[in-house]
Amino acid sequence: MSTSPTILEKRLYTATATATAGRDGRVKSDDGHLDVAVVPPRALGGSGAGTNPEQLFAGGYAACFGSALGHVARAQKITTGPVSITANVTIGPVGKGFGLAVELLASIPELPREQAEALLRAAHEVCPYSNATRGNIVVDLRLA
Repeated sequence: MSTSPTILEKRLYTATATATAGRDGRVKSDDGHLDVAVVPPRALGGSGAGTNPEQLFAGGYAACFGSALGHVARAQKITTGPVSITANVTIGPVGKGFGLAVELLASIPELPREQAEALLRAAHEVCPYSNATRGNIVVDLRLA
């Protein structure tokens, strides 16, 4: 297995966002669609009166993984019915720094369990967030 970074074959889209004042500031996208206060959660000593980087990552991962699952299902000509993905992103100490762990919980109630689990595994192979985190953090896939 190569430890070289993945090189994009083609650049399809670039998102740009700027954070000011770290975990106690704002995050804004260059197009103005994202503009949120960033505040540490109560569990990390903050007021919790805003979003935090882990919530932003969880939302992005859940949305991206749901699209990857839809892509795989379409390629396999599977009609899934309603799908929802919940990402639980946990932060904690790792050595002298901090790390993340992710649990992806999928609800695909109209598919047989075995077929739904196979789709989850296949989506995990194509999802950009999964590919970016593979080998770096623990990502647990679960079916509701």
